[in-house]
Amino acid sequence: MLGTQIRPVSSDDEESVRRFLAGLSLHTQTLRFFTGIGCPAAALVRALLATDERRDVLVAVQEGEIVGHAMSYRGGVADVEIAIVVTDQCQGRGLGRRLIERLLYRAAVRGATTVGMDVMGENRRVLGMIRRLWPEARMTVSSGLVEVTAILQEAAVFAEQRSGGSPLTA
Repeated sequence: MLGTQIRPVSSDDEESVRRFLAGLSLHTQTLRFFTGIGCPAAALVRALLATDERRDVLVAVQEGEIVGHAMSYRGGVADVEIAIVVTDQCQGRGLGRRLIERLLYRAAVRGATTVGMDVMGENRRVLGMIRRLWPEARMTVSSGLVEVTAILQEAAVFAEQRSGGSPLTA
């Protein structure tokens, strides 16, 4: 999306993240958090801002407002587990894929070789993107949830070819 900047989250983003979450439709909230969140609790906002040696968080910003959020966590079933959400107005325009590519490239630089994520079975758009990005991904269905595990190398190489900045600062 033209004019959209992807950058690491900052502690100054707390109110912007709160507005972003509150602006998501119930459907989008449910696809990302597996439940509607209504007015986001302060603990959820803090959790989505938290970064450390195991967690990485990126936001997509357009005209000063957050329109996408991507986070990774090292230490799950795969080397890195990821979760992405994009505003309803920006879905279907490639922003989610750009967030994933940047997040996974940063994870690969830090040594991750596998990626995992949990996707609701009804989230056909994301499942289709996963099939395109990682045709060899292992998908296990359980109670309406699809657990995805894929090799990170291919995604990291793809992201590196399209990345114009440093993976750890951009």
